Amino acid sequence: MTHAEVDARPLRPDRDPFYRAPEGFERLPPGAVLRSRVVELAAFGVVPLRVSAWQVLYRTRDVHGVPEAAVTTVLLPRGAAAGGPLVSFQCAIDAVAPHCFPSYALRRGARALGAIPQIELPLIAAALARGWAVSVPDHGGSDGRFGVPREPGYRALDAVRAALRFPPLARNAATSVALWGYSGGGLATVWAAELAASYAPELRIVGAVAGSPVGDPGAAFVRLDGTLFAGFAMVFTAGLRRAYPELDAVLRARTRPRYLHRLAKAEAAATFPLLARFALRRVDCPIGMAALVALPELRTIIDDIRPGAVAPAMPMLVLQGVNDEVIAVGDVDALVERYVRAGARVRYLRDRLSTHLPLQFLGLPVMLDWLANRFAGLPATAGTETVWSVATSRRALADHARLAALNLRIMTGGVVGRVPAVAKGGAGRGNRAGEIPRGA
Repeated sequence: MTHAEVDARPLRPDRDPFYRAPEGFERLPPGAVLRSRVVELAAFGVVPLRVSAWQVLYRTRDVHGVPEAAVTTVLLPRGAAAGGPLVSFQCAIDAVAPHCFPSYALRRGARALGAIPQIELPLIAAALARGWAVSVPDHGGSDGRFGVPREPGYRALDAVRAALRFPPLARNAATSVALWGYSGGGLATVWAAELAASYAPELRIVGAVAGSPVGDPGAAFVRLDGTLFAGFAMVFTAGLRRAYPELDAVLRARTRPRYLHRLAKAEAAATFPLLARFALRRVDCPIGMAALVALPELRTIIDDIRPGAVAPAMPMLVLQGVNDEVIAVGDVDALVERYVRAGARVRYLRDRLSTHLPLQFLGLPVMLDWLANRFAGLPATAGTETVWSVATSRRALADHARLAALNLRIMTGGVVGRVPAVAKGGAGRGNRAGEIPRGA
């Protein structure tokens, strides 16, 4: 990288005037485009991604209904057809630090080592390779409110509205839209899926894929405390106390100062360094974890942040590892059960062999094919199936070979555009050989 390129490094969101809402934006409708700019994306901030990309500042709202501005990164592959599908990809941000927001972490020159959106770029590129436009919202908002309920859904849906209104994408209200995310991004996706019918009924959302969604965030907080993944619980708390003053008050009254100091450190860290730093740490609370979460203020918050009270109107695919070491399969089982009881159409695949992070990539062909089938208008099946692995079918193996070639193109600065399919169904067409191959 040259000196000129170093000097041109993007500003962090908390220092960049682009992220500031213009005066009077509150009077505009949700999803209104406030400003936009062309940006250059790069793998790990270094290898340019040869794809058309813009940032769009748009009007949205927080969990309390207060208007705010948020940013989404919209991408269009080379050779994409006008009016083609749009995927809203919710990254697993899992942090509150501004350099972890997708709009920053995905940019060329970004200093965001350890930010999850950087390792999710192959998933975004795989959607682009199908010929789909992609919206990647900063669903945690400008304050990085990780874990706060519902508002990631508002931001994702309003980002879709903004993308459909953004002239360079050449989309409109008739565009087929899908929601997609994994882990923390899966949680944001289920919030968007739950809210879509009431908040954005005009959107033509044909399906939602939620990989390893956090079925019960409060239970995950308790379970991960003191484990190798205690950093997730730490940053989750850091995000929640930005939206719940009563939580901040309880923590200040009931925990020791050194725990509050750790929370402050967690607010400034990228996800992977945060996990390393806070592994095996526990909430430093004299009354104990059980008594802490039993406090009425915390019980109210824990109930509020649990998804599953509303049945999504669109068909869903939920993918989960039976032996996931981060997200308990029982929590996701219970989330799916709540959805099904409420009348949702859910295809639930449980994978016996995969752990948390590998499943995101091993399950990529299945997730992409399911989305392609929804865009093709094929009927969605429902039901639960437990398989040994979603990655061992003949079709999945062929797709993994194609995805490996795509990743090679990404890391060598090749064009990301529509590519030929290697199996029946095609890039962007449906898998007419079957919904999801049995045993896949």
